[in-house]
Amino acid sequence: MELPCNKQPIEKIEQSIEGLSSDTGGNNEETPKPKLKTLHWDKVRASSDREMVWDQLKSSSFKLDEEMIESLFIVKTPTLNRKEMTRRPVLPSQSQENRVLDPKKSQNIAILLRALNVTVEEVCEALLEGNADALGTELLESLLKMAPSKEEERKLKEYKDDTPFKLGSAEKFLKAVLDIPFAFKRVDAMLYISNFDSEVDYLKKSFETLEAACEELRSNRMFLKLLEAVLKTGNRMNVGTNRGDAHAFKLDTLLKLVDVKGADGKTTLLHFVVQEIIRSEGARLSGGDQDQQSAMNDDVKCRKLGLQVVSNLSSEVVNIKKAAAMDSEVLHSEVLKLSKGIGNIAEVVRSIEAVGLKESSIERFSESMRRFMKMAEEEIIRLQALESVAMSLVKEITEYFHGNSAREEAHPFRIFMVVRDFLMVLDRVCKEVGMINERTIVSSAHKFPVPVNPNLQPAISGLAAKWQHSSSDEDSSSAH
Repeated sequence: MELPCNKQPIEKIEQSIEGLSSDTGGNNEETPKPKLKTLHWDKVRASSDREMVWDQLKSSSFKLDEEMIESLFIVKTPTLNRKEMTRRPVLPSQSQENRVLDPKKSQNIAILLRALNVTVEEVCEALLEGNADALGTELLESLLKMAPSKEEERKLKEYKDDTPFKLGSAEKFLKAVLDIPFAFKRVDAMLYISNFDSEVDYLKKSFETLEAACEELRSNRMFLKLLEAVLKTGNRMNVGTNRGDAHAFKLDTLLKLVDVKGADGKTTLLHFVVQEIIRSEGARLSGGDQDQQSAMNDDVKCRKLGLQVVSNLSSEVVNIKKAAAMDSEVLHSEVLKLSKGIGNIAEVVRSIEAVGLKESSIERFSESMRRFMKMAEEEIIRLQALESVAMSLVKEITEYFHGNSAREEAHPFRIFMVVRDFLMVLDRVCKEVGMINERTIVSSAHKFPVPVNPNLQPAISGLAAKWQHSSSDEDSSSAH
């Protein structure tokens, strides 16, 4: 079946696009077009039995700017000097290469080598010296990913230069590296060294954060005042029950305050507690020696001051929030991992020395590793001491708040998690209370407590009006 005359087959469209390079009026053999970057796409064949969007395209509707596309997407072939040729060798064609490695793995290694811009000589020298700084963490991690399987290693070691087949760039690189005794065990040891300082620094800061979090929890004035307010409020609500007359409560209770709602179904116990603390803190900051009228006039200001103090709690205990995100088991495993790493390095050194070679390169590697191990062992001892102190303080602070029930805690850092979650709820409630107080009209009704929920405003206003009317009647009666 033939295509309609108004339809142009895909092959013709492709030919017209390819022919754009020859429509300049010159001879292709004399003036070959520069090679451009390849656009990788999946070609679709023309369909003879259905209409396609491509059938509507007209080759003459779009003119290609040859000069612009060449300037933007030309494939550069720079001339390399001797040094560049050493660092970036020309890859032989695959037809001439003996692929010892899996093709995909070989390609990935070749890409890594280009990206890292390092010569095999530089890598081998650093491995022989045990110089982790010369390669860096990124390169060492990449080298570990290149590690060949036992079968690949055997084939590479058995390869002879006089064979008719050539190795690819990735195979050549790995063969040169494998000529070094225990090459990839060296890489593993050097990667540990490269990461050591950052790992130690991270753990030190973590343990210091835990200590600071314990101190914040123990001594923050506003947090302790919140606990006092909740304890008094809870005891008042629990009068006549077996839950009354409490002397302490688990901090988990703080998360339940928003579940206790008032008669309006919206105002929570936490709203009430926050309003009470705002009033108390505002009075403390503004001074308590004003007369009644002055205090009434300054009520809005006092509430703003009090709200600011309560709202600042979250920013005062940043270490508690950081500690809540930590995992005691992860921290402990990181310390153990560092300690175990020292043993692994010692094993590598023993393996290399057991070969029996007395080459200076082996002696240099061993000496470099021993210097590091001496320093690292001392650092790990200090780190283990910091961990012990931090975990003891966490245990103490949990017992400080929860008493003997602290033993029931499944997660050592759970107390920080509870406080962090409470602070998130407290921040939200403070914003709500702030908006409510902003909407409150400054009037004589300020003699009464500001309602937490705006739905209570009409009732409070009506009560205030009734109180004023009653006072006026009493004044009139006394005047007669």
